[in-house]
Amino acid sequence: MKLTFLGIGKMGAALCQGIVARGVCTAGDITVSDPVAAATAAAAAALPGLRVAETNLEAARGADVVLLCVKPAGIVPLIESLRDLPPMLFISIAAGVTLGAMEAATGHHRVVRVMPNTPALVGKGAAAYAPGAKATEADCSLTEQLLGAVGIVTRVPEKLLDAVTGLSGSGPAYVYTIIEALSEGGVLEGLTKEQSILLAAQTLAGAAEMVLSTGLHPAVLRDQVTSPGGTTIAGLATLEEKGLRSALIECVRTATRRAKELGKS
Repeated sequence: MKLTFLGIGKMGAALCQGIVARGVCTAGDITVSDPVAAATAAAAAALPGLRVAETNLEAARGADVVLLCVKPAGIVPLIESLRDLPPMLFISIAAGVTLGAMEAATGHHRVVRVMPNTPALVGKGAAAYAPGAKATEADCSLTEQLLGAVGIVTRVPEKLLDAVTGLSGSGPAYVYTIIEALSEGGVLEGLTKEQSILLAAQTLAGAAEMVLSTGLHPAVLRDQVTSPGGTTIAGLATLEEKGLRSALIECVRTATRRAKELGKS
């Protein structure tokens, strides 16, 4: 399988490195192109054997799959520049650019739209995708294989990708805020800043892994930690009093609405 990355910034590089690390294909089967020479140089240094092309057209020619990893405003012009190439699969990670807009520009190419998130950089990404009208089940399986190299992936109708953006796309920022707040509580009670951040981050990572590995509902796992009259229930009562639950629900809804607005513009 011949892969091409058009744009090799942080997310593109994470996908590229994960795909090679998981043995989906070799570095020699991947071609990259990016107007920033430092980006392609860094990619080539990280993955010896990676091919670097001077132009997008040169990079995409002969590819089976082209991953579009440029900014949203550049997606449609980029696709239009590749319109005359033989049929291939385009996978776009650009937020807000609809399948309809891309398919209008592609001609005979097939399109899949993806919403990844930044923990893909450490192999812990959470992504969702929606296939275009011409995409086949084989295209969907391939998309899952590629995204699965850097985390988990699920298929959704395109109308739900904005909700994915509001939840997992923007979600790392919410979690970083929670880690920061928890660590500040630790500092207030006498722990060092370094100790507090370490304990808070590992606590969230461990709790998340419990949800993923056990398959139990978060409420069940929470109850396992909560003793009558103990410290945890006292802390939970404060979270309810201060409205953490409703704040998190609303932040996902607000981010989703913003994603829809950006898509329309």
